[in-house]
Amino acid sequence: MIRVAFFDAKAYDKPSFEQYGSENGVEFKFFDTKLNEDTADLAKSSDAVCVFVNDTVNDRVIDRLYDNGVKMIALRCAGYNNVDVKHAYGRLHVVHVPAYSPYAVAEHAAALLLTSIRRIHKAYNRTREFNFSLNGLTGFDLHGKTAGIIGTGKIGRIFIDICRGFGMKVIAYDAYPAKDSGIEYVTLDELFERSDVISLHCPLTDDTRHMINSDAIAKMKKGVVILNTSRGALIDAEALLEGIKARKVGAACLDVYEEEADIFFEDRSGHILNDELLARLISMPNVIVTSHQAFLTEEALNNIAETTVNNIRSFFDKDGLCDNELCYRCGNIERCKKERKERCF
Repeated sequence: MIRVAFFDAKAYDKPSFEQYGSENGVEFKFFDTKLNEDTADLAKSSDAVCVFVNDTVNDRVIDRLYDNGVKMIALRCAGYNNVDVKHAYGRLHVVHVPAYSPYAVAEHAAALLLTSIRRIHKAYNRTREFNFSLNGLTGFDLHGKTAGIIGTGKIGRIFIDICRGFGMKVIAYDAYPAKDSGIEYVTLDELFERSDVISLHCPLTDDTRHMINSDAIAKMKKGVVILNTSRGALIDAEALLEGIKARKVGAACLDVYEEEADIFFEDRSGHILNDELLARLISMPNVIVTSHQAFLTEEALNNIAETTVNNIRSFFDKDGLCDNELCYRCGNIERCKKERKERCF
């Protein structure tokens, strides 16, 4: 039996992981707490840890896990910006779930967009109080507008298909353009200048951190709608707030936030929110914030559990190879050029 310490566990995680784990010889021990330096010792006697987006897996945590005999870090998400993959090399193997349900995230982005521009959230609140006035609910058509998509991986391309379904013109930017995709790629500056709607679907790296900043917003159309269902730190939240206050940004739809780690996924309704910037953003009438729920569909949860268990099982099998390993050996984490006929270390 493979023993896995499962951190930041939520009620919706457990059924699918318990099912796939029991079917594949993987035993999960669930902890409500997040993984960090103070909780790393909970993984003692475990073969692996299973972590999510707001767990802290820095060099010190990795060293502690390694000293405790842990052999693998299994991310149950696609992003890995919270893991020091470089430091993990030679100590712990890191695997992730590159695609659990790209439809879930893309469809959530579309839901946020429609909710925002058609004022559905405001209408919902009004009619619950039997207020059927239409004043202040005027939106605009998506048909004929230009959508700028930053990042054209699986999620980005599905969102492109959705936008085309609405009759939108689509342009895109990606550091690694998809060949023969039929997508019109432009420079980032041109995307900022031409887009009525900008949607972020790229990973968080040193190059993409705060790519939406005051300079970028200054280049955008007045009234632009910005969507982020990827990683919070892609947007400089201070600059976004200033852009909203200056009436340059027409709306912002955020499923992620740079400082979400100690806020999202928990009920804070009975507490004063200490993050003044997030509180100010939420108070804006043209801002919609959801708490990192874009992935949360039944299909995605099942796919996440199945892929994570398969990743763990593959690693601990005889040859130890896992297609979803993130390896620093070649210096290009997700585009490893090495033919994996053996473990990277």
